[in-house]
Amino acid sequence: MNPITNFIAKIDQQNLWEKQLVVNRKEFLKVKGSVDTNLYFVVSGSLRIYALDDYEESIIRFGYKNNFIAALDSFISEKPSDLYIQAIKKTVVRVINKTTFIAFVESSPANTKIWNTLLENLIFQQMERERDILTSSPLERYKRVLARSPQLFQEIPNKYIASYLRMTPETLSRIKKS
Repeated sequence: MNPITNFIAKIDQQNLWEKQLVVNRKEFLKVKGSVDTNLYFVVSGSLRIYALDDYEESIIRFGYKNNFIAALDSFISEKPSDLYIQAIKKTVVRVINKTTFIAFVESSPANTKIWNTLLENLIFQQMERERDILTSSPLERYKRVLARSPQLFQEIPNKYIASYLRMTPETLSRIKKS
């Protein structure tokens, strides 16, 4: 069993999930301006985390089966977030609140190590993505995301992937055909 699967199994065994939610397509799990100190584990379906300015949505991250997802800024700071979390399709998530989760993480060195590894991977992925957006061509961004997250292209519609890659849906379509 891999460490993440083991981590989730321990949470299951200790019955730490607060509840399970069904979020229908286009419904919001979290909206801008709200404080959210929950961590969500995606059982099925898919979600997107995005920011919205006057002109457009900027997708920051996706969550799909067997992923944790959260408005991490609000989860950590316990302050309102500028982010939205919205279901792309009908999604089932398990919810664990921050207090329970942190107590679980701190209950053993193994749990702490797994959580730190998850956070390190998230930070690395975000840095890699930012670098790609700033310095890589659309084709290079597409290839890197495909190599890093092939499941993304099975779970998420192209219009959202295009937004995530900072290109038009037409550009993504041309790249995929070439």
